[in-house]
Amino acid sequence: MDILTLVGLVAGIVIVILAMLANASLLTFLNLPGLAIVLGGTFAVTLIKFRVSSVTSAFRLAMSSAFTDKVDRPTELIREAGTLALVVRKEGVLGLENHQTSNEFLQKAINLCVDGHPPELVEEALAQESQQMTERYEVAERVFRGIGESAPAIGMLGTLVGLVQMLNSLDDPSSIGPAMAVALLTTLYGAFIAQLIALPLADKLQLKAEDENRNQVLIVTSIRNIMRGENPRVMTEMLSSFVTPDQRTGLTPEREG
Repeated sequence: MDILTLVGLVAGIVIVILAMLANASLLTFLNLPGLAIVLGGTFAVTLIKFRVSSVTSAFRLAMSSAFTDKVDRPTELIREAGTLALVVRKEGVLGLENHQTSNEFLQKAINLCVDGHPPELVEEALAQESQQMTERYEVAERVFRGIGESAPAIGMLGTLVGLVQMLNSLDDPSSIGPAMAVALLTTLYGAFIAQLIALPLADKLQLKAEDENRNQVLIVTSIRNIMRGENPRVMTEMLSSFVTPDQRTGLTPEREG
């Protein structure tokens, strides 16, 4: 679980709710017509912009990625790559046959090597896998940014609807209040959805995509050097550029015995 994402989301919602409760009841800020305008309008615009499959996959990716911390630390991958290099130097590529790892991309790379494919084919397969991952994240990010852009705009449309209703009913004071509520609350709903949910999730997906891409570049670089028979210590020194200087302690594998 990526606790910071959940904490930030809950904290933002709670702060807004507490501000609402400071001088009024929470029901004061509940307006079903205004909420229907914003939610329905934003959903409709999103479906116009994107395919249904893209929207559903974006929400699945957000739930499985933005709210979880599944990205491996580069230091762990570098240490594992050093271990793999030592095994290959001693036993050959087939020595990796029984090696299991939790990183799916690295496991795929190991399987391709063990199957005896040439280095060029291995790199091409990994590059295609990385490209597909990047595109999935990009689509998900665009979906949430689209929601973040549409929600405030639909809120403004709701505001105009409420103002028109209010101006048409100036001769009936009892209807001015509900019309004004629609006018103001739709803007609130749109800003709430955009600034507290959609745009932060889009930024988090972009960050997760960058982390995944960095790890996959690290893995491809590792596999390339392992298949070339590069010295494990030299390879680890090269890979240390993927981490900050204070994280490089203990990365170099033990000398070959």
